[in-house]
Amino acid sequence: RSGGAGRGLAAGRGSVRLSRPLSPQAAMTKLGQWLCGLALLGSAWAALALAPPGLRPPAPYRQALLPLPVYLLVAFGCYSLATVGYRLATFNDCEEAAAELQEHIGAARADLRRRGLRF
Repeated sequence: RSGGAGRGLAAGRGSVRLSRPLSPQAAMTKLGQWLCGLALLGSAWAALALAPPGLRPPAPYRQALLPLPVYLLVAFGCYSLATVGYRLATFNDCEEAAAELQEHIGAARADLRRRGLRF
C-alpha cells in the first residue's frame, strides 16, 4: 500500500473518514449535546452552591451564585427572542414561489367555479 493514502483525513477538508458509518445510537444528537452541557454546568453549580460548610465560597460570591440559573434562563430567553426576531426580519421573500402559488389558487378557484361552487 501507499502509506495510508485514501485513509485518515478526507481530501483536504480536515475531517476523519471512518471505515464504517456510525449507528444512530452512537452519534450524539444536538439534544444530547445540550443535555450533557446542562448536566455539566448544573453539577458545577450544585457543587459550588451546595458545598459543605468548610468549602463554601465567601458570602458575596454565594449570593451571586445562588440565583445564577435564573439569570441564565432569562438571558437564554432574551437571546432566543432576539434570534427569532432577527431571522423574521431578514427572512427572504420568495417572489417566484408566491406568484406560482397565486396561479395555483386562481386555477383552483376557476375549477371550483366550473363545478358550481360559489365564493
